[in-house]
Amino acid sequence: MFVIVGWVIMLVCIFGVFIAHGGNIGVILHALPFELTTIFGAALGAFLANNQMPVIKAAASGLGMCFKGSKYTKARYLELMALLYDILQKARKEGLMSIEKDVEEPEKSPLFQKYPNVGTDHHVTEFITDYLRMMVSGNLNAHEIEALMDAEIDTHHAEAHAPVAALNRLAGGLPAFGIVAAVLGVVNTMGSVGQPPAVLGGMIGSALVGTFLGIFLAYGFAEPLAGLLEQKLDEAGKELVCIKTTLLASMQGYAPQVAVEFGRKVLYSNVRPTFAELESHVKKK
Repeated sequence: MFVIVGWVIMLVCIFGVFIAHGGNIGVILHALPFELTTIFGAALGAFLANNQMPVIKAAASGLGMCFKGSKYTKARYLELMALLYDILQKARKEGLMSIEKDVEEPEKSPLFQKYPNVGTDHHVTEFITDYLRMMVSGNLNAHEIEALMDAEIDTHHAEAHAPVAALNRLAGGLPAFGIVAAVLGVVNTMGSVGQPPAVLGGMIGSALVGTFLGIFLAYGFAEPLAGLLEQKLDEAGKELVCIKTTLLASMQGYAPQVAVEFGRKVLYSNVRPTFAELESHVKKK
């Protein structure tokens, strides 16, 4: 919603002020199809040449995420920490081997089915069960598992942020493609030097529209979308950090209610439940 609102404000301010100052919007509209085709075509070709197919697909999927609300809400984190609490509490009361079946088949586990938002999320369940499996095996200590968790989170971060880097490169290239479109327009104008000044002025104005569009598209559309996508991906990474912190606290001997408190403290303040909210939610569940 705010993406659309931001774009509307930007368009009104830029073109509204241009028209209010006596600018001829007809010149821009006349040149728009040709300049946009040149700039978009060149940018699309460069984008395809510059990125592997997984990054291209992830960028397309990420652009869709920019127009949706965040799923990483306080309610989701309450569910996540209640799930972790239940698992750790069961392991503490009945032994680590009691959660082996839950770990091996989370899709059939009553614990995971109890929390549909996070229990059916593939990335969340895979991250939790992989490390619970290591805890059950008992072959690794907390420091080794922490190092492995950090390496996996770093890999996830690098992979998830590849589309952000691709969109930032696209934003950096759009002004240059705008200059290319403008130069082609000037070349076209120089081939018509015998025309009346009014005609030449219109051709030069159309050529300069290319420079304007390149800068406008880069800093008005491509770069803001890249920034928004980066923020959304950081939210996804924070969820893994919350799980990591909780499981490590449990491995170090803390009780489940204390371990989930460790996980709660690493969350962003705008979605972090209070201690009382978490305690109440866990007891209710």
